[in-house]
Amino acid sequence: MKKQFLEAGKIVNTHGVSGDLKVQSWCDSPEVLTDFTTLYLSPAQPVEVVKSYVHKGCVILHLKGVDTREAAEALRGKVLYLNRDDIDLPDDLVFIQDMLGLEVYDERTEAVIGKLKDVLTTNPAHDMYVISRPEGGADALIPACAPFLVRVDLDAGRITVRTIEGLI
Repeated sequence: MKKQFLEAGKIVNTHGVSGDLKVQSWCDSPEVLTDFTTLYLSPAQPVEVVKSYVHKGCVILHLKGVDTREAAEALRGKVLYLNRDDIDLPDDLVFIQDMLGLEVYDERTEAVIGKLKDVLTTNPAHDMYVISRPEGGADALIPACAPFLVRVDLDAGRITVRTIEGLI
């Protein structure tokens, strides 16, 4: 089941003395968070973004009603969420959070390789899928790009990959 509220980042510190927050973005790029005027501290707690900009790889946010360093300090460590309804996602893209836990199948053998445990986004060329193996062995790493990634089918709950000898 798809989550309605998606983790978007974490408040890691304050910035300045007027209540600004330093946010570590968990989006594809920090700039993504600057496009939203409403974020959420929980599904029942929306917060209005007064201003936002990227500074040294983090997002600096000022939230309505958070006007002192002390008020900002009280939010340190909180996770910020985006409402799925507020996001325009192209048809050919999916949220990483929707893929986690999906079974991963080998295109050739139709065998289950394992479950998607994590997506590493640190490689500038492409993401890497971390697959937990069913027999409890070491995790497998599979590039999340052609020709290795064949299909992501959220409705069927599966990811299909093309493996080569030595990949798994």
